[in-house]
Amino acid sequence: MGALGNTDKFVAALTQVRYRRRVVDGVGIFYREAGDPSNPTVVLLHGFPSSSHMFRDLIPRLAGRYHVIAADYPGFGYSDQPMMTHFEYTFDSIADLVDKFLHAVGVAKYSIYMQDYGAPVGMRLFFNHPERIQAIITQNGNVYTEGLGGFWADTMEPYWKDRNPITEKKVRGLLTLESTKYQYSVGVKDPEALSPDSYTFDQMTLDRPGNAEIQLGLVYDYQNNVARYPKWHETLRRVKPPVLAVWGKNDPFFIPAGAEAFKRDVPDAEIYFLDTGHFALEEHAQAIAEHIVRFLSARIR
Repeated sequence: MGALGNTDKFVAALTQVRYRRRVVDGVGIFYREAGDPSNPTVVLLHGFPSSSHMFRDLIPRLAGRYHVIAADYPGFGYSDQPMMTHFEYTFDSIADLVDKFLHAVGVAKYSIYMQDYGAPVGMRLFFNHPERIQAIITQNGNVYTEGLGGFWADTMEPYWKDRNPITEKKVRGLLTLESTKYQYSVGVKDPEALSPDSYTFDQMTLDRPGNAEIQLGLVYDYQNNVARYPKWHETLRRVKPPVLAVWGKNDPFFIPAGAEAFKRDVPDAEIYFLDTGHFALEEHAQAIAEHIVRFLSARIR
């Protein structure tokens, strides 16, 4: 093949992913960044038990048009895992650190893509600074009680009501390789599209010394997210940001009703369902990227 033309070289340069690190409040934050910073920014907020690694196929597909940033939360991925005596592992603290991180890297206005744990992080950013959020993209990122599958009543609520060795045992089961692989594989239509790198990498971070206690603390704190749902809904109704929900419809954790509920507060929200599970990007990165590009092109300048 011949050499790349000037235009192709330019596009290739913009879509090259950079792997960077920034210290914020004494915590080293690893992040992936791509695209031209003069373009609209999309901040990708990962879920449990993942990291920015879950966006490895999405980032290059967006970076030709958008400035894309995806950071690992403390205790996840390649970011630092400070001791629990040095960092309070709550969703309030994580959202606050992400906010400070975005300020540190010069991001003032942005759209958010939120999946799983990314939803309570993203909704805190939106609630605290709605003027900064240009659009909300949710991919199995739930903020409605209707979206909580039976798993929550069976495993989470008993733990929230009475944290003891018996209720904790079920939650600890979420930290095993079997459970991590299940989260990626449940609802998947094409098992050969599921890279073992996904759940293998996640499990490596879960298995780090001290990480289990961090995760148990975050699961316990998750009840505070549910308690804040009404305040987040009120802000959605008041601000009415552009909302795109692209949802794996076979997700047993966050069921389709959670996507549909956004229309109650933002009537013109766009809702699309994909025939896959919780980690929809594993099978449908291209389709999700196309939805995002079309949606943002129409909704933000």
